[in-house]
Formats: sequence, structure tokens, C-alpha cells
Amino acid sequence: MKTALYGRIVFGAAAVLFGVIALMWHDADTWQNLQHIWLLPFGTIIGECLMAAQIAGGIGTQYPRTGRLASIVLCVVYLCFSLACVPDIIAASNIYDKYGGSFFLFFSLLCGAIALYAAADADADRAVVFGRVARIGLGICAISFTLGQALLLRETAGLVPKWIPPNQMFWAILTTVAFALAAIAILINRQARLAMRLMTLMLALFGVMVWVPLLIAHPKAHFNWSECVLTFLITGATWTVADLKSF
Repeated sequence: MKTALYGRIVFGAAAVLFGVIALMWHDADTWQNLQHIWLLPFGTIIGECLMAAQIAGGIGTQYPRTGRLASIVLCVVYLCFSLACVPDIIAASNIYDKYGGSFFLFFSLLCGAIALYAAADADADRAVVFGRVARIGLGICAISFTLGQALLLRETAGLVPKWIPPNQMFWAILTTVAFALAAIAILINRQARLAMRLMTLMLALFGVMVWVPLLIAHPKAHFNWSECVLTFLITGATWTVADLKSF
């Protein structure tokens, strides 16, 4: 299915790019919450190995013969990334992380990797189980995305380009409501595929209309690179789950 191919391409390409910039720029703006990995024994080596594995996994997703193995690699990588965000939830350093914002960001990528595995699994019954896990997981992540925008509504509005009518706050509220409705549809599995595809479109527009212009305007700001790539990673993950044949 062509749409499945395109989702996998976006997911894999963004995974490669995120790994590359993380290895190029070993700083907190690029790694964000993943910098907690550095505090582990041999943390720098572990972090770099995970980023290298992410690059390999992203490349592997583009080829049918290596797709299943690549999905397993990405599952391990994104599980580690999700766990690396747990300290911020415990410490509750800010309101976003208090409700697991960064954790669910990376957990959504894990859901995308699980969906890739489900799509490559020859066992139909097992593929359905993994597909259901990916769908429910993504639905929970959508709740987190809703809370993240609702709790930081002014900051979210500030990211909306001013030239888009009617105003920034309108779009901040609208997209927050859209995330909430998507979460409900995905979790109860009613029009879930449509909800995920619309969520994919919305996330892609975030990347194209918010982060790409910021990246062009401030190419030396590593945070802009990181946020842009992560946005397209989540886009690819959501697209991949949406294109599963059954969940």
C-alpha cells in the first residue's frame, strides 16, 4: 500500500536525521530529556550506541528484507528513550514533564516501531495484537499531547505563525481540541484510522508551518533542529500506526 510506504519513509528518514544530529551535536538542546542517559555509567557510549542503532534502524525500515529486524531495533531504542524521561516525571521539573510530556513523546515513537513490527509479522493473529498495542499506546500519547498544549496554551499559541487568520490562540485551542477528539476516537476504536490520519496531517503541518520556518530563520539553534525532527518522527509514527491493516 503506497500510503504505508510513505509513512515508513517519513518515520525512517526522521529517525536517521535525529540520530545524525544527536551524534553531531552532543548538547542538551539537541538531546533534550535524553541527556539523562549521559549520567549512567558509560552513559556517553550508551547514548551514542543508541543513536547509531536508531540510524541503522531508520535505514533498515526502508527495505522489506530488513524491515522486521529494523523495527525490533527501533523498539529497543525508543523504549530506552522513553525510560530516560522517567527521572523528569519523578522530579517534576516543569509542568509539561509533570504529566509525562517527554515520556509520551518518545513512547509515541515506540508505538510507531511496534506498528512496523506488526506490519512485518507473518503471524496474522500476533500482528493484530501488536497493532492493537500500537493503537492504544498512541491514543494514550494523544491524551498527553492534549494536556501538554492545554497546560501551555499561551506558549503553544506563540508558536502559531501570526499571518494565519483569525489569530494564534484560535489555532492553539482548535489543535488542542483536535488532539482530544483524536485520543477518544483512537482509544474507543471508532473511526480510529481517520482520526490517526487527520492527526498525521496536523502534525505534518506543525512541522512544515512552525518548525521548518524557525529552522530556516535560526539554523544555528540546535533546539529548532531537534524539535523539527521529533515532530516529523511523531508524524511518521502516527502515519505508520494508521496504515496498519488491523488493530
